[in-house]
Amino acid sequence: MARIVKKFGGTSVGDIDRIRNVASRVAKAVADGHEIVVVVSAMSGTTNQLVEYCRAAAPLHDAREYDTVVAAGEQITVGLLSICLQEMGVPARSFLGWQVPIRTNDVHGAARIEEIDTTALDACLRGGRVAVVAGFQGIADDGRITTLGRGGSDTSAVALAAALKAERCDIYTDVDGVYTTDPRIVPRARKLDKITYEEMLEMASLGAKVLQTRSVALAMKHGVRTQVLSSFEDKPGTLVVGEDEIVEQEVVSGIAYSRAEAKVTVVGLEDRPGQVSHLFSPLADANINVDMIVQSASEDGTSTDVTFTVPEDDLLRTVKLLEGKKAALNYRDLVYNGNVVKVSVVGVGMRSHAGVASKMFDTLADKGINIQVISTSEIKVSVIIDAEYTELAVRALHSAYGLDAPVKA
Repeated sequence: MARIVKKFGGTSVGDIDRIRNVASRVAKAVADGHEIVVVVSAMSGTTNQLVEYCRAAAPLHDAREYDTVVAAGEQITVGLLSICLQEMGVPARSFLGWQVPIRTNDVHGAARIEEIDTTALDACLRGGRVAVVAGFQGIADDGRITTLGRGGSDTSAVALAAALKAERCDIYTDVDGVYTTDPRIVPRARKLDKITYEEMLEMASLGAKVLQTRSVALAMKHGVRTQVLSSFEDKPGTLVVGEDEIVEQEVVSGIAYSRAEAKVTVVGLEDRPGQVSHLFSPLADANINVDMIVQSASEDGTSTDVTFTVPEDDLLRTVKLLEGKKAALNYRDLVYNGNVVKVSVVGVGMRSHAGVASKMFDTLADKGINIQVISTSEIKVSVIIDAEYTELAVRALHSAYGLDAPVKA
């Protein structure tokens, strides 16, 4: 008998028929002799509607009351799924975040889990019942409901799997696993049987929407084996595991891309100690996340150009802030572009293989694609290019690294 946490997202529980489908999957796992904890999101579209209600009520609303409102979606889903399971003859009991309890800090709207008391869940499982837990929510020390931010149900599921010492955490989504790249761009993309935590974390942070970044980081920290599966098809998914579970590492496991990028260049910044700090400190104070950074000095060494990327949604805020600092920073010009994309090559095999970056650069050059910014880490190489070349770049790189699935006879 294995203890397994199964998480179902909003599309998986979008209506009563889909909730019954989830209940059937859970019932099968119970019939196979497993102890099951189910974590569910709100029905698709519900959280968006609740958020809009809060905004309509008051644009600058109390974050504590916001959490009270938006947490209501999961309360409905856990109750309905428990009813469907009971109707099928499967004993089940629902738990809201405060009933577990899942204790968090008091950062309403983006709380972080601090502790999970598993006493009630253990008793539920020992009693032969399925525990159906509301994802996305918890309780702060002052007794107020908190929410974990968008995608927080994935984090809830992984955290529960770690606390309950579950054998595995299954994440059911509208895709059937993790692919070498977006199959909508590359039809010959391959589904991976296994991927390492580090690779999945990079893929998630670089634009792959399969898993939420915080949940992958949590799974890696606690060694929670996580599986990505389809809610609508009964076939194997992709396991996210430690490197030791993958016998032979691929040099490159996938190609990721993110359209939500913008590039900013500060031209003619005075080249003296402390200037770059003065440039980025106001951005940090404004909670603007700076990603890739390139600095180039002038020939005479008196000035420098600094290029960096920010989320596209923060571009106008970044420009306005830096324009307001022009006199203090004493730069010559500010150039910015929101029509760019970040394309990344990811793979733990890079650690032991040379030439990965040069192959990327050669491939893009052969296609006439200009690289504007480059960033590297131990297991990834990322570049910024014009957005119009996104599909061409992804397809070319996917083929160059031998990731295309073989053509079926």
